[in-house]
Amino acid sequence: MNNDMFYGSDYKFLPVTSVGDGACIQVRPDLFSYTNKIVNIVFVGDPTKDEFVLVDAGLPRCSKEIIETSENIFGPNSRPKAIMLTHGHFDHVGSIIELIDHWDIPVFAHSLEYPYLTGEREYPEPDSSVEGGVIAKISPLFPNEPINIKEQLHPLPIDGTVPFLDEFRWVPTPGHSPGHVSFFREKDRSLIAGDAFITVRQDSLYKTITQQKEINGPPRYLTTDWDLAYDSVKVIRDLRPAAAITGHGVPMSGSELTDSLEKLVTDFKEVSIPDFGKYVDKKDTHH
Repeated sequence: MNNDMFYGSDYKFLPVTSVGDGACIQVRPDLFSYTNKIVNIVFVGDPTKDEFVLVDAGLPRCSKEIIETSENIFGPNSRPKAIMLTHGHFDHVGSIIELIDHWDIPVFAHSLEYPYLTGEREYPEPDSSVEGGVIAKISPLFPNEPINIKEQLHPLPIDGTVPFLDEFRWVPTPGHSPGHVSFFREKDRSLIAGDAFITVRQDSLYKTITQQKEINGPPRYLTTDWDLAYDSVKVIRDLRPAAAITGHGVPMSGSELTDSLEKLVTDFKEVSIPDFGKYVDKKDTHH
């Protein structure tokens, strides 16, 4: 392992999973959503070629399953050109150092996520006081210290292009984290949303385990700026995506996606923003 890279001292395997664990859903001919326990990773690439890009890097100690899945799709010994990060929360970078070591590839992220990926700063503590289920309550147990992948890290180009993915552009969708981005392809209106919105009630253990489909704003216990999160959901609605892969939950498409996003924007305050919690501003009114 590259000795310059490290995880936080609080990194650990988490014994949480869902019925979707291991599922790989082909959303487009070149877009695959793979569920690693409770979080989704996206493979972007034509499976008849061995060139692809990985979006996000799953939970801690899951690199073996991620590598096996990539080889099942793209063939033995295939490797991605790069890893793109929607953001740097532990469940999206959990196996990244092992993947970098195995494939020897660069990682791209928004520059506002850099402090959390270069060992400089930890994210704000998860808020276990938000109303919701068991996962919100146990969120203080989640790894929160910064990791350091500085040697392999590159900023996403400021012109919105995505290296190695010519047809995609990255879209700023902050709120859940300062430099959160989503990836959008105009030609077929495909969206990789990260946690800007999700299709499961992530603070509920039961709904997370059963993967009950239900559109929601970003996971409550890790979202620190609800005004920005609301703006980001409006940005996504205005893109009019035809298919979306979210960081948690199952992919959504067609009129179900269109209608759900419209409803999410309309009801965001009631549905998504917690009634109480340390990141909820009581003066905050969207309507």
